[in-house]
Amino acid sequence: MLDRLPVDTTDAVEPLEKRVFEELLSSFDADTVFAHVGLSDVNKAADGNPYTFLYDTLTDHFESVLAPGFTPSFRTCGVYHNQFSKPEYGMFSKLFREDANYRTDDAIHSILVDGSYRFDDCDHHDSFGPSGCWQQLEDDNMLYLDIGTDDFLATQLHYLEVALDLPYVTTPQHDGIVYYDVDDYEEITQSNYGYEYDFWLETFPNWPKIRRFLQNVDALDDHSRNGLTLYSFRAQEIREALEPKLEADPYYLVT
Repeated sequence: MLDRLPVDTTDAVEPLEKRVFEELLSSFDADTVFAHVGLSDVNKAADGNPYTFLYDTLTDHFESVLAPGFTPSFRTCGVYHNQFSKPEYGMFSKLFREDANYRTDDAIHSILVDGSYRFDDCDHHDSFGPSGCWQQLEDDNMLYLDIGTDDFLATQLHYLEVALDLPYVTTPQHDGIVYYDVDDYEEITQSNYGYEYDFWLETFPNWPKIRRFLQNVDALDDHSRNGLTLYSFRAQEIREALEPKLEADPYYLVT
């Protein structure tokens, strides 16, 4: 189905000194980072509680840390609570929700924030649209880190699929209710993304192929250590790399 994660192809993960991870984070010229995290592999690399290790290290090095708060069940249940809806992908996001001090009102692809970064001028109910939150991430050339993921992973690609109007992509509308507090709610229509029905049953982004291409054109850096995936990339750079490929072959991401 949509938002599926790639199959685990990582090597065995061995312990990683915190100093090595801290030195890597210190090398980035950025105040804000968006992290996709596979906490089980971080657990193999970190000494002690893996969530605490990663949360403390990230917030020590960045003023704002962003992470997915995705709730795809809104597509069927039609109810989203900004404070209490639990992220449905990844233990890191589930735990991070408790520490985050801000969450977007996107009922399907919400973004959790620890820090001062905000999406005040965005249309939160048009996930990947031209005034949506993911457009802002591209405008700001957001730094992304994949940490402990099975392979390259970037929700920003779904924004690209919509922005470039790729032939297999749809923008379905999902009606429902967003709760901001017990008595504060509104009926909304969430514009999101999807694949043509016959197409997405068998297909989703070819993450390993995309990662290899982005590495070859220096749009993605591989900092992996001791079997732990550590990839970094910028939102604008992956668009600049992929847009010509998609103009030549609109199905490049999924073949």
